[in-house]
Amino acid sequence: MRARQPSGPTRYRYEAPTVRRRSLLIAVPAGLVTLSACGDDGSGSSSNASDSPSPQASAGSAPPPKIVDGPLPAITAGTKFGEKPTVAKGSGEPSKDVAVKTVVAGGGRAVAENDFIAADYLGQVWSSAKVFDNSYDRKTPLVIQLAQGSIIDGWRYALTGKKTGSRVEFSVPPTWGYGEQGNEQAGIKGDDTLVFVVDIKDTFNAKSSARGKQVPQDDAALPKVGTNTDGAAPSIEVPKTDAPKKLVAQYVLEGDGAEVGAQDSVLVQYKGVLWDGGKEFDSTYARKQLTSFSLQQVVKGWAQGLTGKKVGSRVLVVIPPDLGYGDNPPQGSDIKKDSTLVFSVDILAKM
Repeated sequence: MRARQPSGPTRYRYEAPTVRRRSLLIAVPAGLVTLSACGDDGSGSSSNASDSPSPQASAGSAPPPKIVDGPLPAITAGTKFGEKPTVAKGSGEPSKDVAVKTVVAGGGRAVAENDFIAADYLGQVWSSAKVFDNSYDRKTPLVIQLAQGSIIDGWRYALTGKKTGSRVEFSVPPTWGYGEQGNEQAGIKGDDTLVFVVDIKDTFNAKSSARGKQVPQDDAALPKVGTNTDGAAPSIEVPKTDAPKKLVAQYVLEGDGAEVGAQDSVLVQYKGVLWDGGKEFDSTYARKQLTSFSLQQVVKGWAQGLTGKKVGSRVLVVIPPDLGYGDNPPQGSDIKKDSTLVFSVDILAKM
């Protein structure tokens, strides 16, 4: 799936890789393979794809559809939010428009276009009720951006404006799905209308922040990081002492989400400053844009520092030169050779 190329602490240059998707939803789905369009999402995703299709975005974008109420097939089992649904076969001809129904109305924040969402979903073909993908069996919600080129257009139009905590059922004709080419890997033909049930669990945007519990910052030899949770960039106060020789990775706010694994991709807010002088050299807050990347594609200090940390946390990461850029800093950056780097990282989601 296509996405913008955010900055980030990648190994070889200061630009974050794209994150691999775990679903067929991507516009021109990586089918049950990834959530990015055609397996190459330029939105800072890694190249590790799963074995399931995802709603990735297709190459071209059609005019906005008309949103209608139906028809939509019945959900015959698993009717509660969070339960894996069973959906009946479509009856008669599906709508040529995008049919949308809020099955369970949530009370959380409304999803805006270009937000990232965390959602469980099931997708099947209208005419056969063949399920081609679902996240419930994987027990891992899909985290993806509702942006043009990142996911099939039907998702963008059906879910924008819906609130977190909602279950939404909708049908997507080929025009706003996988187009005339379909998705052979998932068994989707070019004339298939698709039916989705989506449980919106969370949503993230440039104002999102960690939500964890404050952890004392008692070591005077380490930087102090702000604990604000209003989406603004936290302060980072670097002490006028020698930088540590070893990696430091400590909670500032400790979340209660799943632990990040060494092979995972993450969605984050972060700010980076130099130990010497405290000058900021990179920040998602300044760009007003979240970033995502695989821990396999970043400098060792990031990978080691975030592995084992919980989703929902803010982490102080101090990276010595041998785990950062060493004597080969990114060209055009303010990072000099053998610089110690200081980061505040909000882990918003695991992808």
